[in-house]
Amino acid sequence: MAHFAIISQENIVETVVVISNEKILIDGKESEQAGVDYLQPKFPDKKIIQTSYNKKFRKNYAGIGYYYDEATDSFIPPKPYASWTLGDDAKWIPPQAYPTDGKRYIWFEPLRKWVET
Repeated sequence: MAHFAIISQENIVETVVVISNEKILIDGKESEQAGVDYLQPKFPDKKIIQTSYNKKFRKNYAGIGYYYDEATDSFIPPKPYASWTLGDDAKWIPPQAYPTDGKRYIWFEPLRKWVET
């Protein structure tokens, strides 16, 4: 199965659709453009970009609300907290590493730290 993100004019993922691999074949080889051409009539005036469920390309599998960054050709999830920064791998990084003491923690943004649950 091939997965394609339907992107708004603001580069926000609106939905992800799945089509059969047969729809993206040209001369027996997979082609992103074939998938785009197949889907474009169903989603006029939208960007259509293939996404990888296994994260083989574009760093993250696209999800609703994700941002498509053309400069890095990657899907970026919504920022979880104001204090977190975006890493080179298109993943959000907290200002403190997650504790490794085996306990469970959640991020508490007002204190900008991990709090044991």
